[in-house]
Amino acid sequence: MTIGWLETYDWSQFFMSVSIIVLQLIGIIFFYMLVKKIGTRVISSSFSKVQEQRGMHPGRTKTLEKLTLNVFTYFLIFFLLTIVIGIFDYDIAPLIAGAGIIGLAIGFGAQGLVSDVVTGFFILLEKQIEVDDYVTMAGVDGVVEEVGLRTTSVRGFDGTLHFIPNREIKSVSNHSRGNMRALVDISIAYDENIDEAIAVLQTVCDEVAKEETAIKEGPNVVGVQSLGDSDVVIRIIAKTENMSQWAVERKLRKALKEALDRHGIEIPFPHQVYMEKK
Repeated sequence: MTIGWLETYDWSQFFMSVSIIVLQLIGIIFFYMLVKKIGTRVISSSFSKVQEQRGMHPGRTKTLEKLTLNVFTYFLIFFLLTIVIGIFDYDIAPLIAGAGIIGLAIGFGAQGLVSDVVTGFFILLEKQIEVDDYVTMAGVDGVVEEVGLRTTSVRGFDGTLHFIPNREIKSVSNHSRGNMRALVDISIAYDENIDEAIAVLQTVCDEVAKEETAIKEGPNVVGVQSLGDSDVVIRIIAKTENMSQWAVERKLRKALKEALDRHGIEIPFPHQVYMEKK
């Protein structure tokens, strides 16, 4: 009896229907990829024009551009799913109505997700952080790669990419707003002439300032910072461009050490004296 049913079934109509559905799915996927590619280009070019016309900060532009691309992708995926479901003759109206019910469920049940979105919204609104900013937040130091409504991505200096839920961002320390400080402490021996050492160090600082364009102010020898057990600590301070303070500090340390060596000014280091009793 089963064999008779298989023989009487209109297989040509079945394969025709399957072929039509497959072709429709291929067309929808092609349409999705085409619209996403075009939309991405339009969004990127629009933000580039806005940046040029209004003089918007590049970090702010990248932040809003990535956020807009994420929202556009989510909307496009939802639209794609509704079309695919419609191909199988499923009524889309209950699905759209269900989206509202799901939204209510999220509002009552998923408080963490709602907190992420609300916090992310105010972070963007208040411009607390932007892409390419060097920040400290949620116990993580690094450079911001993406700011979303739910999570924020921070790239650590060791290369690790941290995904931080926005609700965990209780406070933000943004190190990329304004010039940064380069600070170098260098020691000399107690037997050395402090005024002479300061004059030598300041001369070197002036030479480095002429060579290094990242230095915005200084470097200046501010004087004796502390008196150690076996050394006198002299402090040098400069203001630099964002993210350039470490390179300036390294360059200053090298130049200062070489200058002290040339002038015969001792940089103290631990000594050990062995006494043999006979």
